[in-house]
Amino acid sequence: MTGANVIIGSGRHPLINGVPPIWATVCGKDEFGVYASFSIGRVSQRLRWIPPGRFWMGSPEGEEGRFDVEGPRHDVTLGSGFWMMDAPVRQSLWRAVMNDNRSRFKSRDRPVEHVDWAMIQRFLSRLNDKVVGLELVLPTEAQWEYACRAGGETATYAGDLDILGTRNAPVLDRIAWYGGNSGVGFELKNGENSSYWPEKHYQDTPSGTHPVGEKLPNAFGLYDMLGNVWEWCEDHWHANYDGAPTDGSAWMEDDASAYRVSRGGSWISDARSVRAASRYGLDPSARYVHVGFRCARVQS
Repeated sequence: MTGANVIIGSGRHPLINGVPPIWATVCGKDEFGVYASFSIGRVSQRLRWIPPGRFWMGSPEGEEGRFDVEGPRHDVTLGSGFWMMDAPVRQSLWRAVMNDNRSRFKSRDRPVEHVDWAMIQRFLSRLNDKVVGLELVLPTEAQWEYACRAGGETATYAGDLDILGTRNAPVLDRIAWYGGNSGVGFELKNGENSSYWPEKHYQDTPSGTHPVGEKLPNAFGLYDMLGNVWEWCEDHWHANYDGAPTDGSAWMEDDASAYRVSRGGSWISDARSVRAASRYGLDPSARYVHVGFRCARVQS
């Protein structure tokens, strides 16, 4: 791949002949592209069709806020399109499937958090059993970054970061809940005391997650890809991209207990962690109040 452009293919999607997926209750097309929704009782969840394409994965060495684990930057081609939830899994969907809610910051439209890897696998199994043909999984790390970038190459889908302080990058205010603004409008009584967090964009406290979809989406119509909660991916954690797959597949090891990748930053993160290339390794048995997930469907 030459130059700086990301290549987005047109791809064949399941609505190309006007036929909805077997699992969909609603489907259509809008300014962001093709979408389809499924329902569990009264809870509906929208997925967006992500077309195949080619992109630079990782961050260039000169990107502000860059961590070494984001390199080397490499060319990745996703030969097939896939479906991606338009937001992190909400607590209403988790409760509809699992009949419980262990999140700290409770409300229907907030992202589920405080769930470990095994709990997520049980959720996926039960959800897929409830909806014929759904077959949801966690996205691979490459799928996640490709979907997050949505055809762009800047540090965020709203542009590059100008980091004015540890938790102060004004471009994030439009698209993400992060450590610089997560106290703004926070209404629950069990928020985190963030008064001691350094160099915040806003000084509001307490802080926590916010309902999904309140910030601007990216060009694929995906909300909260950056901030609110870190998102689990399928891949095992590797400290850099040396030897990483270039076809968008998950990068796995034989050790089932290996750390897993999370992406996107959260409501507690400093500004440099809330970028498209930002990545972190998490113990799959741990439960965090700043980590959630969204699902993908890799089949057509």
